[in-house]
Amino acid sequence: MSPAEPLSAAEARRSPGPWRTAGADLSHNRSAVASAVVLFLVVVACLCAPLYADQIAHTDPFQSHVSGTTVVDGRTVPVLTPSSTGLGLGVTPIGPTWDPGHYFLGADNQGRDVMARLLYGGRTSLLIGVTAALLTCLVGTAVGVVAGYAGGVVDAVISRILDVVWAFPVYLLAICLSVVLLTDGLRLGPLTVEAGSLWLPVAIIAAIYVPYIARPLRGQVLVLRNKEYIQAAVGSGAPTVRILRREVLPNVLPTAIVFVPLMTALAMLTESALSFLSVGVQPPDASWGTIIEDGLGLLYTRPAVTIAPGLLIALTTAALNVLGDGVRDALDPSARLRGGV
Repeated sequence: MSPAEPLSAAEARRSPGPWRTAGADLSHNRSAVASAVVLFLVVVACLCAPLYADQIAHTDPFQSHVSGTTVVDGRTVPVLTPSSTGLGLGVTPIGPTWDPGHYFLGADNQGRDVMARLLYGGRTSLLIGVTAALLTCLVGTAVGVVAGYAGGVVDAVISRILDVVWAFPVYLLAICLSVVLLTDGLRLGPLTVEAGSLWLPVAIIAAIYVPYIARPLRGQVLVLRNKEYIQAAVGSGAPTVRILRREVLPNVLPTAIVFVPLMTALAMLTESALSFLSVGVQPPDASWGTIIEDGLGLLYTRPAVTIAPGLLIALTTAALNVLGDGVRDALDPSARLRGGV
């Protein structure tokens, strides 16, 4: 068969599609596979939080245990002991016992099991990070495609709105929105989000990062709109919805997918910062950011309370970024060449 001869139907069926090829490339990327394994282990551990708290630690991580006791090396000891430093004021929580059934990572200043709270906090941080990232990518893709393909007044209006959001420092805008919305919640027509709901930080984080997705996708659609096959489809009278669904979206979808793990890491970092400042996740819920804030006063006596969630945030976001790079290389091999790899 000559190179110019088209493939037969059987050969076309046997040839791998672009998604299968990208999956194979990703599976051969050792760094991406290792990061995916790390993420899988973190997710599984956090999903097992109720099992650990109920069956292993036998404690309620959301209830104070000021006068509680535990067993260490066969001896019954208080979870909180009077401070022996300075003026002797306050209490010192029990430190790491390295016993999964008795305060493995110690307790915080309210006598709560740090390990159990760490697993429950991971569930919250991962939930907010993944949900906010998916919502950001969904809305950003829709906005970018509409702005880039419509052009004219529609593009001008959308672009100026994106520019206004883009101009604000990310954390300053997130803090301002959180402080305002924590009072009365969020109401958009029939949609109501209560002030203490986890959907509130999800909505705030998703809103502030939409321009980071919409702007690059808008530029990509502007280039696609001038391609010959798009112009041919327009000239043949094809409906706009059909052109967007069959010609535009398949070309921008790989870019949107690449953004998902990267935006998840960014959303988790933003949520942790807001929760550390007490304007993110609200009690009784806990996240890695709130646990760091809980351990701030114990930094010199019980540093594990703060270091443990900090290490998990760093590990999880690093794994997400490595996975995102692997997904980018698999879906767009030319990006790796442009990067000089």
